[in-house]
Amino acid sequence: MLELIVEDLKSVYRRDPAIHSRLELFFNYPGVWAVINYRIANWFYRKGVHLLARMWMGISQIFTNIDIHPAATIGRRVFIDHGIGVVIGETAIVGDDVTIYQGVTLGGVSLNPGKRHPTIESGVVIGAGAKVLGNITIGYNSKIGANSVVVKSVPPESTAVGIPARVVTKGRDKSPLSHNKLPDINKELFEYLLKRVAVIEHLLGEEHKELLEEDRKLEEIYDAFLKSMKQ
Repeated sequence: MLELIVEDLKSVYRRDPAIHSRLELFFNYPGVWAVINYRIANWFYRKGVHLLARMWMGISQIFTNIDIHPAATIGRRVFIDHGIGVVIGETAIVGDDVTIYQGVTLGGVSLNPGKRHPTIESGVVIGAGAKVLGNITIGYNSKIGANSVVVKSVPPESTAVGIPARVVTKGRDKSPLSHNKLPDINKELFEYLLKRVAVIEHLLGEEHKELLEEDRKLEEIYDAFLKSMKQ
């Protein structure tokens, strides 16, 4: 357990350029302390001292604002960056070298006993505010975009974004910290629709002037709406 805790502390220096001194670990990294407290509570839980383990994590939650069930399985060098609002459920499994940002939930969608929380394989990065729900698997070295809601398994070496999240290949960047390079699915969809409408308008041409007149009126209504929003 001590070896794991030392690895947890060292992993901060490799994955967060904001740290400049060891003293900062004690005051500015609630995610690190939540994982360390989990290591201790999990040891008690596996020894059958469940109440003490739950109490330990309850106190930890008060100080870190991170809720980790002591029965969860968390691998080596897991880094919860910032960490406020992170929730990791009882049957969740988190692999090695996983990075989790603030507001992430690894939650369940069933009241039935058994495995009901997600499995996060090694090397995964989960963006801020993402919700990974149910007994699904996020494949190794995958990336979950910020605020995505994942309800289906994600294959290895993939990027999933959106609500509900979908696996995308266009625009994928394998750098763990490249949160600004995730593809915008909604933008691409709207661009497609606008181009499609333009093609249809061109085909109508002079043959359907009454439709073009209706389109002009709609444009005026839309422009008036935009002007009212700016006031």
